[in-house]
Amino acid sequence: MKAFATIGLLILSNIFMTFAWYGHLKFKEMSWFSSLGLPLIILISWGIALFEYCFQVPANRIGFEGNGGPFNLWQLKVMQEVITLVVFTVFTTVLFRNESFRWNHAVGFLLLVAAVFFIFKK
Repeated sequence: MKAFATIGLLILSNIFMTFAWYGHLKFKEMSWFSSLGLPLIILISWGIALFEYCFQVPANRIGFEGNGGPFNLWQLKVMQEVITLVVFTVFTTVLFRNESFRWNHAVGFLLLVAAVFFIFKK
């Protein structure tokens, strides 16, 4: 159960992180957003990132084996990176139609999945 809670929280965390880091690139197309200066855009992104931390911190606390969870730090980190790439890929292909997913991206992602395999191997 802790494994599923950790993964779910990491997914939610990464959704907010992706919007905080990259959402402003798409939202600039909105008339009200396009007129905002960089300091205000940074503050808005920071506000979105607060929600990322509201999910990331509990995910790591619940999932960490030192707190009774099923994952060590290496596993948590690599799992988070793969989740980040999956969320980023969905975000990019849905919102940024001019960005294409190419074969080299797929190969790179497969290598990261291989990294997860080796990190979790005993």
